Amino acid sequence: MMAEAGLRARLRRRRSLRTRVTIVASLITAAAIAGGIVLLYLLQMHSVRRSVDTQLKTYIAQIAQASPTGNWPHPLPGSSLDPAAQAQVIAADGTVLAATRGLAGVPAAFTLPAGSSRPVRLKGADGVIPDDVGVAAIRQTVNGRPVTIVAGTPTGILSAIDSEFTVHLIMGFPVILALAAAAVWIVVGRALGPVEQIRHAVTDITSADLSRRVPEPGTADEIGHLAETMNQMLARLEDSVLRQRRFVADASHELRSPLAALRTTLDVALAHSDRAPWPTVASRAADQTARLERLIQDLLRLAKADEHTLVGHRQAVHVGDLVRDVVSAAPVRALTIDIDIDLAEDVCLYGNRADLGRLVRNVLDNAVRYARAKVTVTVVATPDTVRIHVLDDGPGIPAGDRERVFDRFVRLDASRDRASGNSGLGLAIAREIASAHEGRIWAADTPEPGAHVAIELPRLSRSLTVDG
Repeated sequence: MMAEAGLRARLRRRRSLRTRVTIVASLITAAAIAGGIVLLYLLQMHSVRRSVDTQLKTYIAQIAQASPTGNWPHPLPGSSLDPAAQAQVIAADGTVLAATRGLAGVPAAFTLPAGSSRPVRLKGADGVIPDDVGVAAIRQTVNGRPVTIVAGTPTGILSAIDSEFTVHLIMGFPVILALAAAAVWIVVGRALGPVEQIRHAVTDITSADLSRRVPEPGTADEIGHLAETMNQMLARLEDSVLRQRRFVADASHELRSPLAALRTTLDVALAHSDRAPWPTVASRAADQTARLERLIQDLLRLAKADEHTLVGHRQAVHVGDLVRDVVSAAPVRALTIDIDIDLAEDVCLYGNRADLGRLVRNVLDNAVRYARAKVTVTVVATPDTVRIHVLDDGPGIPAGDRERVFDRFVRLDASRDRASGNSGLGLAIAREIASAHEGRIWAADTPEPGAHVAIELPRLSRSLTVDG
């Protein structure tokens, strides 16, 4: 039993979607067609019975009108609508007053109970009138005498229709089922053809080559939308893999430089250990170690940004205090640079203070690095946002590089930046922090020579500031 159950389970798993849809749709289609045929059969049978009943009642009315005085002809005249129809005129006591030629001498074959419109067969009909006969009867008073006029006709046509229907249904249902299955199989196969092409294309796509795309059928249906969605997903995966590979390559390259400098310094000192200026060697090694530490921290911060876990504990942060703290801790070169600040008072943000400080510090450090003599920091508040503008009078950012400058490991002056220990991650980290705080950062236009970097963040409402 368990083996049979396992076999059935394997067979169910092996059935393709096309097979399952074909089976279900074929059965439903065949059942619907068979139901329609049965409905047509019932309607046809009802129509025939109704037609027979109407003809018999018309015949009865003709008989009643033919003898208004009760003098019934012998035999009764036949029906002009149905030559096979037979009739009897029966008195209240069951005596046959008149009959057609086929029922001459036959006792009352039917009676009509009081309050009923359906005749009841009597023993007098046995052996004379067949069972498959349609009968109608009407009670009427003729010349003051109540009589019952009964008319009947063979209904072999109903039996013929019933027999023919049964034969055709038994013979036709398998044909209908086969045609429905073939039609559904073809239609479903054509409908699922693009899906099979998509499956084969996805099977051939590997992580080594994500540039391939699945074929799009060019239709505005669910399969077309599926192909478009999968191609969009593949494009995102390709972009993510390329950025990851580029990031790993750039990180390896950046880490190699301080490690190589540290190794060279130590190798030279060890080669001449008796004459090496060890305090200077230790100082240079410490500088390179600090550079490595800053680079690793930046890489970890970017990794957190990629995992959407950059922002930690959030709180109300006063913008004025934040900017003043960052300016007071500016690099040593800032001592030779004038830093002017113009702050909007009583303006707060909601976020991580350390990350927001890092955001402003990275932008300010970049401005101080390239400024000739002056840096200006301005805070402008609107009811919903806070904008921090950092301007310097340095060489500025070319228009074609204003978006690229926020990419990772990008240096517009690579030689000078490498010498100063800049990794090209400052503005990239700034953008990630701004994005994590639902803000944005961009290089804006400036009427004067120099660079202009703008930061826009959501402003914290006064009620939240007080509660915080």
